[in-house]
Amino acid sequence: MAQILQLDTLNDERLDVFARLTEHQLRNRINAERGVLVAESHIVVDVALKSGVEPCSFLVDERDLESSRELLDRAGDEVPAFVLPHAEMEHLTGFRLTRGLLCAMRRPRPRSVPEVIEGARNVAVIEDLTDVSNVGALFRNAAALGADAVILSPRCADPLCRRSVRVSMGNVFQVPWARAAQGEWPARTLGILREKGFSCLAMALDPDAVPLDDASLRGLGKRALLFGSEGYGLSRAAIEGCEKSVIIPMSHGVDSLNVAASSAVAFWQLFR
Repeated sequence: MAQILQLDTLNDERLDVFARLTEHQLRNRINAERGVLVAESHIVVDVALKSGVEPCSFLVDERDLESSRELLDRAGDEVPAFVLPHAEMEHLTGFRLTRGLLCAMRRPRPRSVPEVIEGARNVAVIEDLTDVSNVGALFRNAAALGADAVILSPRCADPLCRRSVRVSMGNVFQVPWARAAQGEWPARTLGILREKGFSCLAMALDPDAVPLDDASLRGLGKRALLFGSEGYGLSRAAIEGCEKSVIIPMSHGVDSLNVAASSAVAFWQLFR
């Protein structure tokens, strides 16, 4: 079980990882490859532990200590569990979202694109999403609606930043994912997918795009579905690297949905 350590103040330097370090500092806390992430709430920490993510330390509201015992029992004796008075925990930004428990964890080992698509049939590919909430929501949709893996472009927001992990409900730890190597996006990355038998489909408002329920999409085997950034969508190079462009038919003059919403619709139609 984690070692219970009662503290009086959030100002203790051992709590910097929870209260004062930036996302950039967290990523480089241990080393440039691994770093640290922060998981919030019992549900997210539970998913992370079940997925084999290694805990470094816990921060627990004294009111939630008993309800956190089962999770703390699953950590080694060398892992500290810092317990703070409720009044001190309230000083944390976004405290109400933490549900009384946070866990600093070592970031999982990075994986390569070939590694995560091995054995997969349905893959989500996201290019240059900048909103970490959208990244987290897409991972939650991917886990729930049949995606076997997620590939990120080099400039895509970090799925392991605190808010993304929270919004995903921990599913960033369950769905295998990889970031495309710098210099290999998009041509080489999409080439790897095609070499593995995937049909690459761009979610894009292209003149030749077919509806999501078009008959031509039914006979495809392995599918890789590409989603673009919030502002300008997919790059022309990414679209041209795909076999088809696909759209969700809209009503009332609306041209598109938020990327999180469109991913849910597309996964349901093509990946179920």
